[in-house]
Amino acid sequence: MSERALRRIPLEKFIDLKVDYAFKQLFGSEQNKEITVVFLNAILQRSGRHAIKEIAFASQEVGGEYQDDKQSRLDILVKTQEEELINVEIQLTNQYDMVKRTLFYWSRIYNSSLQKGMGYNTLLPAITINICNFDVFNQTDSFHNTFHLYEKDEKFRMDDVLEIHFIEMTKFIKLWHQKTLDPWNNLLARWLLLLGMVDARKKKVYNEIYKELEELAMRDEQLQEAFTVWQDLSQSPEEFLAYQSRLKYILDEEAKFDDVKHMAEKKGLEEGRQKGLEQGLERGLEQGLERGLEQGKLLEKEETVKRLFKLSLTVEQIAEATSLDTHAVERIIGELS
Repeated sequence: MSERALRRIPLEKFIDLKVDYAFKQLFGSEQNKEITVVFLNAILQRSGRHAIKEIAFASQEVGGEYQDDKQSRLDILVKTQEEELINVEIQLTNQYDMVKRTLFYWSRIYNSSLQKGMGYNTLLPAITINICNFDVFNQTDSFHNTFHLYEKDEKFRMDDVLEIHFIEMTKFIKLWHQKTLDPWNNLLARWLLLLGMVDARKKKVYNEIYKELEELAMRDEQLQEAFTVWQDLSQSPEEFLAYQSRLKYILDEEAKFDDVKHMAEKKGLEEGRQKGLEQGLERGLEQGLERGLEQGKLLEKEETVKRLFKLSLTVEQIAEATSLDTHAVERIIGELS
C-alpha cells in the first residue's frame, strides 16, 4: 500500500474520533463490525480461543422501565458469541461524574439481561469500557485500568459478572510522546493512536502520530480498513456536517458547565461571606479568609507555572518549584495552548 493510497485527504480534514458521533460511525456500525471486534479484543486483551469472534449490536437505550425511571442512551452496546454484554463509552468532556455514571450504566446493562420470570442465574456478564479524553485517576500514571469485584484481603474475584475498563487518552498521548509505548508490539496502543491523532478542541492534528499510523497501516489490514472508513466519513459532506453539529453542541455544553460551575462557586462564596457577616460568626469569617487566601495562593502558583514554562523548565521542575503535582502543572500548561 502506497502513501498516496492511504493519504487521500489533507490531515486537517480528519474528524476527531473522540467525538461520540464520529466514534459511533466507525465502531458502532454493522458494516464495520470486523473493525469493532478487533478493537474490543485489543482493549480486553483477548486472543486465540478466548477472543471475541462475533458480535451483535444491541439497543442503545437502557432504563425507562417505569414511568419515572431515568433512561440512558449508550454509545455502543454489543452482545458477544459468549453472551457477554459490552458497553463502550467515549467521553470528550470531563463532567466529573464518570465513575458514578459508569456504575449506573453497568447496573442498567446487567439488569437488562434479566427476563421476566427468569432466575438471577440467567443474568449475563456485563463489561463497560470508558475511553476518556481526560484524567480520571490521580493514583496511577497507567492509561488503562481494569476493575473487578475482589475480596478485600485475599484478592480473589467474587464473580465474573462485573468488568469495568477506563482508558485515559491524556495519559496515553503523554506516554506515547515519551516513547514508552510501542504500537508495533502493542495492539491497543495502535488503535488508540487512531483516536489520539486529532484534537478537535485545540484544532490540532498530530502529524507525527499520522506518520506512525501510516507505517502501521501498511502491515495491519484491519487498521488500514479503519483508516479508509475514517477518511470516507471525513470526506462525506453529510457526515462532516453532523459531526460538526455534534462537536459544537459538546463544546457549547462544556462552556455552559464551566460557567455554571464558576457562578455556583462565586455565589457560594458571596453567600458564605454574607452569612458570616449577618451571624457575626468568627469561625465563618476565618473560613472565608482562609478560602480567599488559598485561592489567592493557587492563582499565584498558576501564574508562576506559566512563567516557568515560558522559561523552558520541565513539568517535573515546575512541579517541584510550586509544590503542585505534575497533573496540575500539565493542566495549567495545557490552558496556554
